[in-house]
Amino acid sequence: MNYNEITKSSEVVLVEFYASWCPHCQRMMPVVEQIKELLSGQANVYQFDIDQYSDLAQQEGANSVPTFIIYKNGKEEWRESGEIDGQVLLTKIQSYL
Repeated sequence: MNYNEITKSSEVVLVEFYASWCPHCQRMMPVVEQIKELLSGQANVYQFDIDQYSDLAQQEGANSVPTFIIYKNGKEEWRESGEIDGQVLLTKIQSYL
């Protein structure tokens, strides 16, 4: 599945670009896992390690980690970098559902 297909894999898609060595990313991991469970069947969540997917991260302009991007019907609607409160992130995704 290519990135374009991923962004259209459900009506609303959350993409996170992260790095395994990033302390902010590590703190966001359980938050993203919880959001993935809560939104199961409503929105797809994908995570990309920038060290593994450096070309993709560069292509999508994910210059800092973590970077969260919300797509609706394949179109980027919202983007934020850095640690985010889990409830704020969940509410933001739900606002596009």
